[in-house]
Amino acid sequence: MHVRDLKQYLAELAENNNRAWFVMNKPRYDILRAEFLELVIHLIAGISKFDPTIAQCNPKKALFRINRDMRFSREKIPYKTHFSAALTASGLKKPSQGGGPAYYFHVDQQGTLLFAGGEYMPPPDRLRAIRQRVLDDPAGFSKMLKNRNLVRTYGDLQEEGKLTRPPKGFAADGPHAEYIKLKSFIVWQEMPVPKDSDVLEKTLMAGFKDAWPLIDWLRQV
Repeated sequence: MHVRDLKQYLAELAENNNRAWFVMNKPRYDILRAEFLELVIHLIAGISKFDPTIAQCNPKKALFRINRDMRFSREKIPYKTHFSAALTASGLKKPSQGGGPAYYFHVDQQGTLLFAGGEYMPPPDRLRAIRQRVLDDPAGFSKMLKNRNLVRTYGDLQEEGKLTRPPKGFAADGPHAEYIKLKSFIVWQEMPVPKDSDVLEKTLMAGFKDAWPLIDWLRQV
């Protein structure tokens, strides 16, 4: 895909986030969207080599819509300023839908690439099951966290939205008590988006493969 063109388009959209500009530039959007879809197709094929379940992912459904949901938002701008996709075995992107572990990435208007793996804000029943798995198999959880590739690329699990104390039913002095407080079990990394499309694809593939230990552990929950 034409990475430079995507960055330029998103930067201009951020400056002109209105329907009139979007409609005027719809041909540009359609071309970039098609190229982004092609990248997702390549990623599904590559990920399927170490995670065969991803072969079931529908690439078109993996892409997020560029339209923002403004129903409950104070910021009344109609369009997102990034292109994004989430690859899951179920084909469901949103955690609230029970999508399960996902490989996620986006490119934003500032030219930043973010890629991630895991489950972001899963629904209550799913989150409780994940926490219980940590308690039931603390050794397995520790082994996953210490995976060399996972640590090299991501470090530790992200702590965004972490509780100040363990949730009800979980002891404060139990195994991995600090991880029990997490609302998401996910890793992510940010960097400037590579200028070359082949390098971008290779970067994402390497990042997703390094996130596989966490994805695999979550699949067992």
